Amino acid sequence: MAALLRAREVSAIELTQACLRRIEETNPQVNAIVTLTAERALDQAARADEDLARGMVRGPLHGIPVAHKDLADTAGVRTTYGSRAFADHVPVEDDPLVRRIREAGGIMLGKTNTPEFGTGSHTVNEVFGATRNPYDLSKSAGGSSGGAAAALACRMVPLADGSDMGGSLRNPASFCNVAGLRPTPGRVPSKSPTAAWFTLSVAGAMARTAGDLALFMSAIAGFDPVSPLSIREDGSAFAEPLDMDLTSVRVAFSPDLGGLPVDPRTAAATARAVEALTGLGVKVEQVDLDLSDAEEAFRVYRSWHYALTFGDFPEVGPNVAWNVKQGRKVTGAELGRAERLRTRLWHRMRRFFGRYDFLVAPVSQVPPFPVEQPYVTEVAGVEMPDYLAWMRSCYWISVLHAPAMSVPCGFTSDGLPVGLQIVGRPWADMDVLRLGHAFEQATGFWRTAPRLPEPTG
Repeated sequence: MAALLRAREVSAIELTQACLRRIEETNPQVNAIVTLTAERALDQAARADEDLARGMVRGPLHGIPVAHKDLADTAGVRTTYGSRAFADHVPVEDDPLVRRIREAGGIMLGKTNTPEFGTGSHTVNEVFGATRNPYDLSKSAGGSSGGAAAALACRMVPLADGSDMGGSLRNPASFCNVAGLRPTPGRVPSKSPTAAWFTLSVAGAMARTAGDLALFMSAIAGFDPVSPLSIREDGSAFAEPLDMDLTSVRVAFSPDLGGLPVDPRTAAATARAVEALTGLGVKVEQVDLDLSDAEEAFRVYRSWHYALTFGDFPEVGPNVAWNVKQGRKVTGAELGRAERLRTRLWHRMRRFFGRYDFLVAPVSQVPPFPVEQPYVTEVAGVEMPDYLAWMRSCYWISVLHAPAMSVPCGFTSDGLPVGLQIVGRPWADMDVLRLGHAFEQATGFWRTAPRLPEPTG
């Protein structure tokens, strides 16, 4: 699309109108876009075309339609955070990520659905209801960036931003057969009024291919003093070619990340990824990995963060309230132990990535589950103790301070998408995209679009 725009073979208005038509056709069935800014988008598109006519290109996203997660503040446009308490909230300034996308020429189509404050990996809230999976409308689209993933899968929009603490970007990408990158913390700067040094939650990119992710990252990555963690590199590296020599690449494959229960349907799909990687010339070795230190570290830091951020909110839903309650119990000694565990894991994985270039594993331990079900209660016959536990295959990775990508990996026998998680060395975000690109080009799973039933009425 970007190339066609620059060649004047298509206009920004034509692209925007095509997206708006697709939203009209498919959104009523999946509930992905919850606030549509059609008139604003068409005005922005007209200005983008005027700029192109004068030879002015504002940035890598010039004229490209983009959707923003409803956690990201958008000046003058309703932002609810999926919370009934903020159902009519209209921010006065843009989130830094939104500002970057706008300055890079992106056109805002609207806001995508999310659970309340991004809590949980199933996109449902009291303001807009549930987002449904485009590949099976009776199933969840995942979360908390489920609206973004469903919109991408339905071809409503070519790019959508997301965020990820415990898998909020990767899980829905896996569930909806699209691509998502959880970047190294600090790669995409984010603004926090309460926890500026918190590294578990990051902003990231969602698209349908690794190439589109790289284009997106070239616009949103880069230093910003709004964040003390911001990496002092601009996004230009993401504009480099994605092709790479794979003959000396060493990949560690962990089918269960050290003993996690995995649904047999998911396990079968991710096991087939080994054959595809080997066919690319990659040296793949199955490993027995121990990431168990991540469990306590993640839960302590997450609950502490919820108490810090949402503890004074007067009205929150049960998932947020549970996290706040857990956070208020955290002691200084528990925080200290979590830091020791995470540090020990960091050094163990530092040595691990001295032997291997990548770790690949399932994104989610299960395929998409029924949309009426609040969360997964059992995985491969193992009961889950709470609503978080089924997401361990993602949130254990969040503790590693490493980039992780979800790339389409195939389908279950009943047609549900499965994603492969590619984890790279810290700060090696572009390498992760390169391996994801090679994998998707070899397999082609990303090309399988959902077949939604014809709308009624």
